[in-house]
Amino acid sequence: MIQEKLMTMNLPYFEGKSKTVRVFVPQHEEGEKLPVIYMTDGQNLFDFDPDKGQFGCWYAREAVRAERERSGRAAVIVGIHNDESPLERANDLTPIEIGALNYPDNMDEQARQMAAMLRPRGEIFADFVLHTVMPAVEAQFPVKTGRENTAFCGSSSGGLASLYFALAFPDKFCAAGVFSPVPPGLIYMPEDAAQWIRRHIQQRENLPYLYMYAGGADEMEKMFCAGLEQTCQLIGEYYPAELLNKVIMPEEHHHESAWEKVFKDFLHIFLSR
Repeated sequence: MIQEKLMTMNLPYFEGKSKTVRVFVPQHEEGEKLPVIYMTDGQNLFDFDPDKGQFGCWYAREAVRAERERSGRAAVIVGIHNDESPLERANDLTPIEIGALNYPDNMDEQARQMAAMLRPRGEIFADFVLHTVMPAVEAQFPVKTGRENTAFCGSSSGGLASLYFALAFPDKFCAAGVFSPVPPGLIYMPEDAAQWIRRHIQQRENLPYLYMYAGGADEMEKMFCAGLEQTCQLIGEYYPAELLNKVIMPEEHHHESAWEKVFKDFLHIFLSR
């Protein structure tokens, strides 16, 4: 039996920068290979240190251990850090191609100011994941390859990125955890977002399973929940019902403590499918 490990890589990003990537490999048998979940905000996935400016923790390592005990299944977790400011995080996780940016009237002043400074480069981040992170992980760690063994997961702007990865690259990912996503119809012009979603659903085969979650216990999460309802309604017009799972937990805040709970469920479903 090979004991669990949490290992760190620093991989080249763009403009001479690098990104921290942490990989959790659970306890496994010699020669055993495991499915893999790629996740945003790796700095918040495995442990909590408020001195590092973290907002909370998903306790992904504990979730994998519990799932192994529950079902005998486990996954490798790859956490891609946000190594920079919240604005740079939003730039990384916001694709350009979905449409023109939108600044709705109900956006508060702080959010409006941040939105005005947004310079989306989600496609650069996607290229980094697909062509730098995934090859490095597959070369160095005991992971199964191929779409049926690979998922993507994130929250907030990471939830938007997760939806983007799922619909833009269904040949790479069989499932996506889309947690409290920034609504496409909020950050982009609504018709642009709707057209992008329709086009990517209608033109694709082997669509991935989507676990769409939102809470509702604070103003941001209420707004994101309303956006998720609209997104699910749009997707549901074209998407197989068995591949679209909408989960609403009105008592939960826009916080890692909520995403920790739904991640356990998403992990179980991904490994069970």
